[in-house]
Amino acid sequence: MSLLHRPALCVAIGAFLVAMLAILGGRISGPGFATQLSVKAVRAIERVGAQPVSARFATKGGSPSRHPVLSGGEGLAEDLRDRAAKAVAAAPGVGGVRWADGRLLVESAAVILSPTHCEEDVEALLRARSIRFEESSSRIDAPSRTLVAEVAAALRPCLGSIIAISGHTDATGPEPGNLALSLERAQAVRQLLVARGIPHDGLRVQGLGSRAPVEGLDPGDPANRRIEFAVLATQPITPTAVDTPGPR
Repeated sequence: MSLLHRPALCVAIGAFLVAMLAILGGRISGPGFATQLSVKAVRAIERVGAQPVSARFATKGGSPSRHPVLSGGEGLAEDLRDRAAKAVAAAPGVGGVRWADGRLLVESAAVILSPTHCEEDVEALLRARSIRFEESSSRIDAPSRTLVAEVAAALRPCLGSIIAISGHTDATGPEPGNLALSLERAQAVRQLLVARGIPHDGLRVQGLGSRAPVEGLDPGDPANRRIEFAVLATQPITPTAVDTPGPR
C-alpha cells in the first residue's frame, strides 16, 4: 500500500520533518540571533554609561537565549544599574532580563505587582514563629529548617509567581555589615526553598539591613532580625519585574 493510501502515516512523517527542520533552523540561526542581541545590549549599556555591566544571551547549559543574564558594575550607583537593566530590556527582540545574582528591588520596577493568596498563608506561618539563624551567621538553625519546609509547601500553589525574599537585621553593628548579613540570610533561605522544590528562577532576594524595622519596635530590638516574603503575581501581557528588573 502506498503512502497516499495511508494519510495518518503521511501526517506523522510530515510532522517529524517539520520538527527536525525547526530544530536544525534553531541550531543554525540561534547563535547568530544571540550575537545580534548582544550587540544591541552593548549599545544600550553604552548609551546609559554603564559599560562595566555585561549581558550574556545564553542558558546555563550554553544554548543561545533571548533572555539575558546581566553581571558586572557592582561599583556603580544603583540608579545607573537600574537604567542599564531597563535599557537592555527595551532593546527589540530581548526577552526577560535578570541579574546573575538573582536580586530584585521590587520598588524600582515600572509595573505595580499585586500580592496573591499564598503571601497570606506564609504570613500566618511566620506570625508565631521566626526563621532563625546562628548568631552573626547566615546558617539557618535546625528548628527553622522545618519552618522553611512549611513555607515552601505554602508557596507551592503559587508557582509561576515572583517570590521576593527580604532579609532584615536590627540596628546593632555597622550598617554595611548588616546589609551584607541580611542578604546572605535571604540567599540561604532561597537555597533551602530550592532544595524543597521551589524553582530558583521565581525567587528574588534582597538584603535591607536595618532600614525597615518592624513598625512599633525600636530599631535595635532583636525582633527586627527576620525574613519576609512577598508573593507577587506575574503579568502575562505587560512586562513584569523580571522584564524590567531592579538594579541588582
